[in-house]
Amino acid sequence: MRVRSQLRGLTPETRSKKPLEMPILTKHFHGPQPMAEKLEKLPGFRDFYPEVCDLRNYVFDTWRRVAARYHFAEYEAPILERTDLYRRKSGEEITEQLFHFVDKGDREVAMRPELTPSLARMAAARQRDYRKPMKWFSIGPFFRFERSSKGRLREFYQFNCDVLGEPSEQADAELVAMAIDVMLEFGFREGDFAIRLSDRTAWMEWLAQRGISGEAATDVLKAVDKLGREEESKTAAQLAAAGTTLDEVRAFMARTEDVSPRATAISRNLAARGMDGFLEWDLGIVRGLAYYTGTVFEVFDIGKGMRAVAGGGRYDNLVNLIGGVELAACGFAMGDVVIGNFIEETPHAKARLEDWLGTRRSSDAFVIVGNESRRDEALAGVQALRRAGLRIDYCLTPRAVGKQFAAAEEAMARFAVIYGGTADSVSIKAMSDRSETLCETGALLSVLSKLLGRSSDT
Repeated sequence: MRVRSQLRGLTPETRSKKPLEMPILTKHFHGPQPMAEKLEKLPGFRDFYPEVCDLRNYVFDTWRRVAARYHFAEYEAPILERTDLYRRKSGEEITEQLFHFVDKGDREVAMRPELTPSLARMAAARQRDYRKPMKWFSIGPFFRFERSSKGRLREFYQFNCDVLGEPSEQADAELVAMAIDVMLEFGFREGDFAIRLSDRTAWMEWLAQRGISGEAATDVLKAVDKLGREEESKTAAQLAAAGTTLDEVRAFMARTEDVSPRATAISRNLAARGMDGFLEWDLGIVRGLAYYTGTVFEVFDIGKGMRAVAGGGRYDNLVNLIGGVELAACGFAMGDVVIGNFIEETPHAKARLEDWLGTRRSSDAFVIVGNESRRDEALAGVQALRRAGLRIDYCLTPRAVGKQFAAAEEAMARFAVIYGGTADSVSIKAMSDRSETLCETGALLSVLSKLLGRSSDT
């Protein structure tokens, strides 16, 4: 005991003078302690429980399938970058939207809010090593410190598709077609969404005719980008300060002919593919980001229940701005939060999701140990079937046969493989109609694969 050891070091004379240092026992003897503060996730972030992960995996799988059809190569960039990378693209004001800090190496760094600056840095460093055009895509997490709302969180995943090294509008058309095919792959139909196409070059030419350039031109485009989302009086004041009026802007936006040769070429390209039914010309789409240099487009929910589902455009100057290399580029991005909401709110798109989930959540077979003396034999069977590529589950501990069948139902198993009282044989029962097939243990893989409609050659 601690008290006894202290007493050993004291003489009779000093014991009465030096107070004993008693052990602290308060937390053990003074009743229940207050509950620890409950730690919850941060605002704007998500917990990915299995059912949420299922939706995320469906979205990722769909993105990857379409990217593969278009022969895009997957790449990835760091989640943490130097803050100056984003300042160079967007200016000092971008820091208001960043999770940024000084790391232990005294470097100012930020969690990436977007991928394009990293792509520009990577392309500038090694673009000579790749055949042009470079058709790249990426799926990864991003972070923005902004107010959360429907379709907008502080943490989100994004599908980024870019074509680098091709200045022709045919690259823009390829990306628009890809965006359409992504939407169709999710189960959306014509009438659910539209591609709204515009051309910032047309705007810059119109502004130049009015003597508006530089920061004033940028201010006009930012105001146009917010039309309908800000009070009309505020927009009118911003336009007046830049040298134009709301009526003049609206008159220009109403034009539909001879405005953009590039947009006309893109429309012709999509018509040849049978996709022009999704395309709308809309000069109101300017994407208020200053780095866009030509055509821009957005994928819109036609019901206008949400903001744009995806968007992008041409940014021919960014690689040079970031890395000092002239390289034409265009691209688009689609976030998982908005597309996930759109799927959930569109019955036929949600039905396709449910079909996909059904195939992923089900197991091929559930092994039932009807006789515990055969558990080792059943475990060997489980592993043999799994090594053959089948999705197999079983109860980890002994349970009544009825409870094992209930677990098989919950696992959405197509078949139950029953190790019963007869040695060297198993029973394969279809969970749908309870039809039963008996086979020797050594033939289990072959017989079950045949019942599943698969080859057992592995």
